[in-house]
Amino acid sequence: MDDYGKIKACILQPAKVVIVSHQSPDGDSIGASLAVTHLLTQLGHEVVPIIPDPAPDFLHWMPGFDEVKVYDQEQEDCNQKIKEADIIFCLDFNDLNRVGAMAEHIRMNRNATLINIDHHREPKMFATYHYLNHHTSSTAQLVYELFDKMGFDKLFNTATAECIYTGIVTDTGSFRFSSTSASTHSITSQLIHLGVDGAQIHQRVFDNYSESRLKLLGYALNEKLLFLKEYSTAIIYLTEVELSKFHFQKGDTEGLVNYPLSINWVKIAILITEDKNKVKLSFRSKGDFPVNELAGKYFSGGGHQNAAGGMSKSSVEETLNTLKKVIPLYAEKLNA
Repeated sequence: MDDYGKIKACILQPAKVVIVSHQSPDGDSIGASLAVTHLLTQLGHEVVPIIPDPAPDFLHWMPGFDEVKVYDQEQEDCNQKIKEADIIFCLDFNDLNRVGAMAEHIRMNRNATLINIDHHREPKMFATYHYLNHHTSSTAQLVYELFDKMGFDKLFNTATAECIYTGIVTDTGSFRFSSTSASTHSITSQLIHLGVDGAQIHQRVFDNYSESRLKLLGYALNEKLLFLKEYSTAIIYLTEVELSKFHFQKGDTEGLVNYPLSINWVKIAILITEDKNKVKLSFRSKGDFPVNELAGKYFSGGGHQNAAGGMSKSSVEETLNTLKKVIPLYAEKLNA
């Protein structure tokens, strides 16, 4: 859905703007949020980016990150900013509930115009205006396309370009996922012309492990990797106790789910991690197997065909057992 004309009319006059993104922030949600922050600030808006919970350390270098407010740490101030907002940009999520406790306060501001920019399937259409395309590599790419289409391309600078590039490179797995298109590469080329150093960003995002994170990776792959070979599936499962042994920090399991996909017969890779009173699942797949369907049907999740997430209220062991029961139901698709 493309409301770019209405979105442009909405942002022509300076206003109080809040930008929100989903829980468990990643490179795309932070990159898109900061890019929009830079662009709207140049248009004279008073902009406040808010994330529900802390972002991984490897994203803190991004231009403008110091201005980001963390809702979990500054709830009263964030609620006031949401209450006062004339416009609320909702980036990189298709359901308002994905922002957690903030959702209630956003709904309470009935005077605000909500603008949703997102690339996930099955949007809930909760906003006033939408700019949506589930075929696009990332929300960061959509931000570039939208502002370019609205005629604000002259506002793109190195800081904005670095944020957009980070969003694209993280959500495409360094341009290797099937969502990467000719347009993705074309936009990336423009970002490099604007001053982006791709090698430097790759080093900051992907070559920024702590010693404990690397040891956790080794432990996960050597001790906690389970194969269901008859169903072309690999599962990594980690309890909170195991994570704590490696001084787990937010972001330490980022990308871990992708490692089993390097095995030639694996079509689905799943990561199960325990976090306080909940269990998180990350799903990845090769080819045309729709892990978003699996995540949505059994684990209250969703996402993309080849990358999705979900939650479980059961223990890690019980969640693993559930997977062992439901994966065989997809045997025909997996063995096709």
